Amino acid sequence: MGYCELQVTSNFSFLRGASHPEELVEQAAAFGYSKIAITDVNTMAGIVRAHSEARKFDISIIPACKLELLDGPSLLAYPTDKEAYGRLSALLSMGNFRAEKGKCYLYVKDVEEYKKGIIFIAIAPDALSNVFDFEANFATQLQNYKALFGKKLYLGVNRSYHGQDQKRVFRLDQLSKKIGIPLVATNDVYYHQPQRRELQDILTCVREKCTIQNAGFRLKMNAERHLKSIEEMQRLFRPYPDAIEKTLEIAALCKFSLDTLEYVYPEEILSSDRGPQEELEYLTWKGAEEIFGLPLPEKVINNINYEMKFVKEMNYASYFLTVYDIVKFARNQKILCQGRGSAANSTICYCLGITSVDPTKFDLLFERFISSARNEPPDIDVDFEHERREEVIQYIYNKYGRDRAAIVATVTQLHQKGALRDVGKAMGLSTDTIDRLSASVWKFSKEWFEGERITEQGLNAQDPLLLKVLDLTQQMMGFPRQLGQHTGGFVITRGKLTDLCPIFHARMENRTNIEWNKDDIDALGFLKIDVLALGMLTCIRKGFDLAKKHYDLDLTLASINKEDDPKVYEMISHADTIGVFQIESRAQQQMLPRLRPKCFYDLVIEVAIVRPGPIQGDMVHPYLKRRNGEEPVEYPSKELEEILGKTLGVPLFQEQAMKIAIVAAGFTPTEADELRRSMATFKMHGMVTKFEEKLVNGMTKKGYTEDFARRVFRQLEGFGSYGFPESHAASFALLVYVSCWLKCYYPDVFVCAILNSMPMGFYQPAQLVIDAKNHGVEVREIDVNISEWNNILQEKSGKYHALRLGFRQISGLREDDMIALVNGRGNGYLNIHSLLDAGVSMGALEKLADADCFRSIKLDRRQALWEVSALKDRPIALFEGQVSESETEKQIQLPLLSKSEHVVQDYASTSLSLKAHPVSLVREKLQMFNVKSSKEIGETENGKLVKVSGLVLVRQRPGTARGVCFITIEDETGFSNLVVFEKIFDKYRKEILHSRLLMVEGKLQREGEVVHVIVQKCFDFTKLLKRLTAKNDDQLPLLTLARGDEKTAPNPENKRTQLRETARNEIFSNGRNFK
Repeated sequence: MGYCELQVTSNFSFLRGASHPEELVEQAAAFGYSKIAITDVNTMAGIVRAHSEARKFDISIIPACKLELLDGPSLLAYPTDKEAYGRLSALLSMGNFRAEKGKCYLYVKDVEEYKKGIIFIAIAPDALSNVFDFEANFATQLQNYKALFGKKLYLGVNRSYHGQDQKRVFRLDQLSKKIGIPLVATNDVYYHQPQRRELQDILTCVREKCTIQNAGFRLKMNAERHLKSIEEMQRLFRPYPDAIEKTLEIAALCKFSLDTLEYVYPEEILSSDRGPQEELEYLTWKGAEEIFGLPLPEKVINNINYEMKFVKEMNYASYFLTVYDIVKFARNQKILCQGRGSAANSTICYCLGITSVDPTKFDLLFERFISSARNEPPDIDVDFEHERREEVIQYIYNKYGRDRAAIVATVTQLHQKGALRDVGKAMGLSTDTIDRLSASVWKFSKEWFEGERITEQGLNAQDPLLLKVLDLTQQMMGFPRQLGQHTGGFVITRGKLTDLCPIFHARMENRTNIEWNKDDIDALGFLKIDVLALGMLTCIRKGFDLAKKHYDLDLTLASINKEDDPKVYEMISHADTIGVFQIESRAQQQMLPRLRPKCFYDLVIEVAIVRPGPIQGDMVHPYLKRRNGEEPVEYPSKELEEILGKTLGVPLFQEQAMKIAIVAAGFTPTEADELRRSMATFKMHGMVTKFEEKLVNGMTKKGYTEDFARRVFRQLEGFGSYGFPESHAASFALLVYVSCWLKCYYPDVFVCAILNSMPMGFYQPAQLVIDAKNHGVEVREIDVNISEWNNILQEKSGKYHALRLGFRQISGLREDDMIALVNGRGNGYLNIHSLLDAGVSMGALEKLADADCFRSIKLDRRQALWEVSALKDRPIALFEGQVSESETEKQIQLPLLSKSEHVVQDYASTSLSLKAHPVSLVREKLQMFNVKSSKEIGETENGKLVKVSGLVLVRQRPGTARGVCFITIEDETGFSNLVVFEKIFDKYRKEILHSRLLMVEGKLQREGEVVHVIVQKCFDFTKLLKRLTAKNDDQLPLLTLARGDEKTAPNPENKRTQLRETARNEIFSNGRNFK
């Protein structure tokens, strides 16, 4: 006699289960189970992960769930076949649609409606009443269930190991016999091993919003909710052998497997009588003729014929037509879009207008996109303008219906900081202790706490409570916390989506999602279309509109990319790339003067080379040396010369790595694709490493050196973190060139467009405005009589149009208020009263005054705030038109704000200032420390010891940099790049992570145009910024800038006598951390 566990709660019952589905399956396999059920609460979000893990072992999964009902005892539901699974999925979807996201409202009558083919187990209450029996209504409800579900109903019994355990099991046996419902044994599993009990308690505390000290009876009373062996379950239920046998009976009846789910692609609505394949061929050849003219190039004809053979064989014509239809809709609506990713390897996609990479100019690898060697759906990614993508999404919903189209889910996982905060609160740590610990963690990194890190924060590294918090945090990291929505991956089906998976409402209006993420649907072979958002496309489209309006230019992506412009490449070579697409980061800016791109393909290489793959594989320096003639271009063999010719014998792209595996190591195309998949997705599971021996042995047998083979493998490992195919780099390079062209010839248009497209990119508005001014663009302040909601270009001032900043730059302003302001402006406002009459709210007026927007009516920010506060006693209703009390007050001469106070308030309200740079205001003090400006640093000799200081913009600590941290700081003269090695980072960690104004001392290193400072010492000079205001008190949030736990400003004062304190805790940015 065996046993099957039928009640298993994974961590996809958020804040309940304390083990991953994979851990539960692995443990069940170790115990010798042949089948187990996953029964998460009102969801099936975790069953695919369990199913995928079960494939690795000789075990199968029963997809099931626990239905928590609003008007009856909970039920475990097990679909016996595919149709029953579809009904259970539809039932859950109905409950999801009734409730807000994260909840599911179900009633007994709903279950009755969808009951066909589903087996149910009723769950009994945990405890008996004072008379050692269940409440009378439980028996009544069971009888009702019996009437509804008949022989499909069982009664669950489990051992809870408390004082009433024997009595409770006896009462359940009595009820079972009395009502005629068979008893079935379960263990009500919440975790795979007893050691997880502590974590399960923490999850309960987080869910119940209490601490471990006061959780009391809300916690499970022992560690018995772990998965037990078959022998142990048989021992526990020896007096009730039938209860064990019934588990096998139910398991035998549940024949449904997720492998039997069939994804059927929808028949595309065709424009003629042609079938999908004929329609695709017609549109492809028609598009090819329009693009290339007649006669078609032989390469294009061969490519199309070759690809069409695969498309026909795999029956993917409808998929291509759907993507074509979506792109056609976007183009008709004048929404800028471009396909990217592996789809750019397809000539068909190019001819249909989905992608922009010309197949005649690139040696594309169609197998990277789709091949019959693997039964895997293609994946076409299309980028749309981020501000107009919603139009495309709603078009898809409207065309296919919400019952057939939905967005894929994402599983929001707990990272270090989130897990630390949850565990810390549950364990009773004070908020300031949690904040200190959290602040010392490098954002998004995998590093863990060491004793000195804790001591550095003033805490005891040997404190048992603290060590337990850290241990539990480590266990909790990677736990799912909620289902979110994918950035734009759509699943579209021919039949109802609920036949495949439950659906739920996203928090965003008019969005519905399936419960599975992209890895889940990949595992089951579902097709996905990625409708993605790209801020740079919005920026470019707005730039084209501005160029048409102010320069009468009709620009398109294709017209700009028609030919290479030496002037644009010259700008790129000098790393003058702030704000442009992809090549604006510190690492890219360091590479550009070394690589010195001269043509489009150089940009393709530039986009791909600063990535973990080439860096980790030691490919960057060999390529640069060969490009600059410092070492000869050599090829390991003639066969590899064809693959590596364009990259001077150095593999830089994912396609090249695949081709090397096939040609040089004897991999089959299927194995090469497995290798590619392991590079791109499954690095964390160590799948790349299993190919190492095969790759190295295969290459050495063919005469390649082991050193070269291992370098190729290290590059493949790098792709495990971030694979970059050539086609993807080429798609991005098109946009890189367009953004650089705009910046080079029309910096006024570029800065206006990018500010109107924020947030996006590496840099804040302050840096973009400073850069525009450096390029000769006049930038004008926000004004109530001139500005619009968006930033606008005005008349020419010198070579370019002047940029007038818009109201959108002011933090906290609503667009509706500003539309009322602009519509009521007429010939201009003469006083603040008229703005109130125009319908502008008091809150908006205060924010406008804070941002110093009343200069055109001769009021500075302090006078304007005084006037705004006086409006509050303006007579209304019956007293409207009478004299206000404030008009009879004697006139008060307000003290003028200093320049530094203006700058601080500018940053508080708009995150930038046109009056001065904050560092310029403390330059005099910095000179006392012999601190140089960024401009002076650029003119200093190589190897000199220097001091430099600035506001921290970006910190980057890539995994490929061996612990090195790269920091960019900014002062009034420009940027300085700092390199902090691991030992120095560890020593000055607090200063590096916490400073707004950072001063460093180190050795200047110059390599051509690339200048950086190798840091030796770091100092936090943030306190210098406190002297920028009249209040010489660094405890105000205005001045400390980093008090994450402070919610209100101390000592609030009369707004009519003091400049209003900002509610924001940070004025000058603490910088942005990148991995």
